[in-house]
Amino acid sequence: MGARMLLNIDLGELEGEEEALFELAAIAAVCCGAHAGGPELMRRTLRRCRRSGTVVAAHPSYPDRANFGRKKMDIPLLELEQSLRGQLRLLRELAEEEDVQIAGLKPHGALYHVAAKEPAVARLLLDVARELLGEIWVIGPPGGAMGELGTPYRVEGFADRGYAEDGSLLPRGTPGALLSPPEVLPQLRRLVASGRFDCVCVHGDGPHALDVARLVYQELGGSTGRSTTTGGWTGL
Repeated sequence: MGARMLLNIDLGELEGEEEALFELAAIAAVCCGAHAGGPELMRRTLRRCRRSGTVVAAHPSYPDRANFGRKKMDIPLLELEQSLRGQLRLLRELAEEEDVQIAGLKPHGALYHVAAKEPAVARLLLDVARELLGEIWVIGPPGGAMGELGTPYRVEGFADRGYAEDGSLLPRGTPGALLSPPEVLPQLRRLVASGRFDCVCVHGDGPHALDVARLVYQELGGSTGRSTTTGGWTGL
């Protein structure tokens, strides 16, 4: 555990994302085009990360644009592997063209939760990522299966999502699942006080993403804490 938490924002999912989000984020989890976005938006997102000095993590998902990658797909592991290879290969090629390093990996949506619970999916995701991206760190929830696979693992909390009493995220669509800006700081302070988390996520597609990101940034000390020489994990 490092000196303090870093702000991670999921980006490259929507047109018109605010430039300020890139300035506030220590890490951008960049959409790989399967649940949203596409090659041109990915390229523009990588360019904005380079200009802002924002560290890039790959953000692959189930190939499910209809549900924004937020529902588990019951597909064979081979089909999932082929999709992940395509996503990460595309991001790598664009990053090489834009002279941007991909330093980490954070699966998106349903894949994030499945990889935390199912070792076979965690292993597949990590093996494909290592093959295509090289040595990386991984972002995931506390106790995730990917954290047991020998790769630097950064535990993530969510500033804009509600938690159940057992520590799991409340399902989207249920009361309290999505937090408004006034609810963010109490949530963030609980995450910090727990001492369990390395980074905190703000969803770039949220209706109040910029307001929430500013609140988190200020509460964390008004500095990104990022470092291009250490892969964005100063003090960790």
